[in-house]
Amino acid sequence: MKINWKVRVKNPYFWVQILLAIAVPVLGYFGLSASDLTTWTTVFETVGKAFLNPYVIGMMVVSAYNAVIDPTTVGISDSDRAMTYTKPYAGGESK
Repeated sequence: MKINWKVRVKNPYFWVQILLAIAVPVLGYFGLSASDLTTWTTVFETVGKAFLNPYVIGMMVVSAYNAVIDPTTVGISDSDRAMTYTKPYAGGESK
């Protein structure tokens, strides 16, 4: 599995995907919306319950896996071209 992690961690969209990969299964399982999390106590209690639940953890892992893989390549690895990037690629711009 070859993934260009140095570039991935520099991309803010990657972090949004990872955050959503964790938040959406938690909110969905507990039947909550983001507006229900109005205090830090509620947030920490909900996250704590989620990490004690194997089903929710499984859903977070599947969601994170989907955020990490590159759907334009075969398998899990990044393309050879993506492995040469030194910063996130913005279409039309040089590597």
